[in-house]
Amino acid sequence: MKRIPSKVKWLLLILPLCFLSFKTVQNDKYFEILKNLDIFATMFKEVNANYVDDINPNTFMEEGIDAMLSALDPYTVYYPEDQIEDVRTENTGQFGGIGAIIGEREGGKVMVVMPNEGFAADRAGLKRGDEIISVQGQDVRNDYDKASEYLRGQTDSKLQIKALRKGAELDFEVELEKIVLPNVPYAGMVTDDVGLIKLTGFRNNAGKEVKSALRSLKKEGAEKIIIDLRGNGGGLLNEAVNIANIFIDRGELVVTTKGKLKEMNATYNTLNASTDTEIPVAILINSRSASASEIVAGVMQDYDRGIVVGQRSFGKGLVQRTLPLSYNSQMKVTIAKYYTPSGRCIQAIDYSNRNPDGSVGKIADSLKTAFKTLNGRSVFDGGGVDPDFNIPVKELSPVTNAIMQSDLFFQFFNETQDLIVQDARNYELPKAVYDEFVSWMSDKELSYNNQLQLELEAFKNSAASSKEFKKLKQGIETLEEVLTVNVKRDIESNKEEIMYFLKEEAIMRALMQNGQTEASFEIDLDLTKALEVLGNLNLYNQTLSGQ
Repeated sequence: MKRIPSKVKWLLLILPLCFLSFKTVQNDKYFEILKNLDIFATMFKEVNANYVDDINPNTFMEEGIDAMLSALDPYTVYYPEDQIEDVRTENTGQFGGIGAIIGEREGGKVMVVMPNEGFAADRAGLKRGDEIISVQGQDVRNDYDKASEYLRGQTDSKLQIKALRKGAELDFEVELEKIVLPNVPYAGMVTDDVGLIKLTGFRNNAGKEVKSALRSLKKEGAEKIIIDLRGNGGGLLNEAVNIANIFIDRGELVVTTKGKLKEMNATYNTLNASTDTEIPVAILINSRSASASEIVAGVMQDYDRGIVVGQRSFGKGLVQRTLPLSYNSQMKVTIAKYYTPSGRCIQAIDYSNRNPDGSVGKIADSLKTAFKTLNGRSVFDGGGVDPDFNIPVKELSPVTNAIMQSDLFFQFFNETQDLIVQDARNYELPKAVYDEFVSWMSDKELSYNNQLQLELEAFKNSAASSKEFKKLKQGIETLEEVLTVNVKRDIESNKEEIMYFLKEEAIMRALMQNGQTEASFEIDLDLTKALEVLGNLNLYNQTLSGQ
């Protein structure tokens, strides 16, 4: 009989032990899960039975689920049954409605904020600033929830809507229809040879819409393209791949996903012939460009296929999947991280460390890893996509901010103006409108601090502990008096800025969202930089070559 080597004997003994150990670990884990579920159920039952006040079981449980999921990442969330329709709208961009953004304005009034061009509300004649006072004969004044309920329903039915416009009651018959929000709400020429594609979503057909827009713009003379991803929070991963494929040829890696489960690991390559691999491209991003937007920006950067302009992106390098739960509820759970072709993951290292505007907080260089683009340029992981040209965000003056937050541009036009605007890009606001606005603002109360007040307050706090504070106090009080908010003076000091927002409001009322987009060209610093670089192909090529 052949003797078994001692090493093999040990191996044969160890393997069953390893299996038993693995099985024990798994059994322990399942026991802990069952034990804690039992504790949770018992606690829920006892609180419900004994707590001094009545408890709403649904609300109480949702609070518990939300608190539990908050220990993970911000994107793993629970949706009870009554929120599923909103989730479907978010994912598909489809819903039954009148085709307008409705909001609470001016002390709770239900107002038309923006009709969607070409949809039912626009066709019926509803305009920005109309106050909705009844739907189907039901009074909805100052009741946004009730109005929202009535303004959605079975498609092809008709609603009788009564609205106030500058004090006059108007009647509208508006047909409820299936609203499919476009992924590309605007595509147009910015200059004679530069076209702009504004992409606001990555829902179904986003790739087709971008491709169609590109072809149309090239027919209009576009030799360079700007893709605006600012404020685009992402969507379907496959649509990000389709959009990258427009500019990058077949067979190239776009994104890799890696998760705990083997089936979550995948690579996504371009599948089709590209539409144009040569046209110069600029991608605009900001701190609210996330997820699929970051895939597109990161891919274009990694392949040195276009320049990226704006501010560092949001930093969401995670993939979610929606899973069904019992009683028609759902959960969106993070299943993987994604990596751009260079190998970087742009997920922010610290989920919670964000600036007030939502942008990624400062990341220590020691925590970043460098990766290389196709041409050898360095790009980094750990916190969004860094633009090739970083453009500081222009801060509005305190008085302008206060006017906007108080919705006074909107109210002023509701009460006083009815201007005719035919061309957003060449429209000049009459000076008389500005003068009337200044007069209209004379009895309005605004609360804000100008920059000098803020700096004086900081100095005052710093000097409070100084031995010299008594000597400084009188001078500080004199300065405080001089710097007291004077709305009329501050409006005049920021006249150009105020004039722009009055002009924008006039244009939005006449030409809606497309008009607003075109009006913004004159003050858009990101767009200006993109045009500058695209207009200097030496600079464009040097940037992409890493020189």
